[in-house]
Amino acid sequence: MATLKVPAQIPSPEDDSEQLRKAFQGWGTDEGLIVKILSHRNSAQRELIRAAYASAHGEDLLTSLDKELSSDFERIVMLWTLGPAERDALLAHEATKKKVTSPNNFILMEIACTRSPLELFKTKQAYQARYKRSIEEDVAYHTSGDFRRLLVPLVSTFRYVGDDVNTTLAKTEAKILHEKIADKAYGDEELIRILTTRSKTQLNATLNHYNNEYGNSITKDLKTDPDNEYLKLLRSTIKCFIFPEKYFEKVLRLAINKMGTDEWALTRVVTTRAEVDLQRIADEYQRRNSVPLDIAVSKDTSGDYKDMLLALLGREE
Repeated sequence: MATLKVPAQIPSPEDDSEQLRKAFQGWGTDEGLIVKILSHRNSAQRELIRAAYASAHGEDLLTSLDKELSSDFERIVMLWTLGPAERDALLAHEATKKKVTSPNNFILMEIACTRSPLELFKTKQAYQARYKRSIEEDVAYHTSGDFRRLLVPLVSTFRYVGDDVNTTLAKTEAKILHEKIADKAYGDEELIRILTTRSKTQLNATLNHYNNEYGNSITKDLKTDPDNEYLKLLRSTIKCFIFPEKYFEKVLRLAINKMGTDEWALTRVVTTRAEVDLQRIADEYQRRNSVPLDIAVSKDTSGDYKDMLLALLGREE
């Protein structure tokens, strides 16, 4: 369930673009007007506003926003204004452009595992159009070892999306997974093949059989070394496939509840999930932490940045 709230009656894209232009004029930027408009438009509507703005003013709306805004508020507005594929392409590029550390590996995995095959395909198209190379080659170049062996096929595969399940195959591959994990062969090509190519429905059947046959969930068996970064990534990969709301709840919990807010992680989750499943993530957050997500966000952020976050969470100050 999405948290984005779009009014039944909205102005035309041309009217919205003119209101945004007015927000940039005068002595100071009208941040409240920017929040009021953009936080209540879906991706298709935001695309039309960008087109109308460019047509009327000869400049991309993103360029104007970049000139007028700053800090975390600029980051969230810019990411939100982008279409989903453009946004994911930017996030993936940032993750590969920097020295690829654990958080960046997780961002790449997150994009590959929580988007539909078609969404991931569109992201790869947007990546090539913007950066003139493939996401696969950048991921391969900036990673190594087991991380490369897992991440490259994750971003490369176009998974089957149907509901068909081969029970015999699920049992066979559950056995393979158990044997590889028992041998601590966590980077084995067969283990990676199963996790990176099977449909989510087939993979769910395999993991259910693993649990029933061997008495533990696969993620529990992968906790032999809790501090191993590759095993953390492997567990998160599985969680993203089976329980994405639990994965994102943990990202938010760590972003909000530690010393100093991780605004980039908070912004990433809210902007990428507000039109998808942010309500389910918020429900999981409240179940896990006994605090509504919007209350936690409100206590941990401030100013226009907080207003934009809360609007995307479906709450207005």
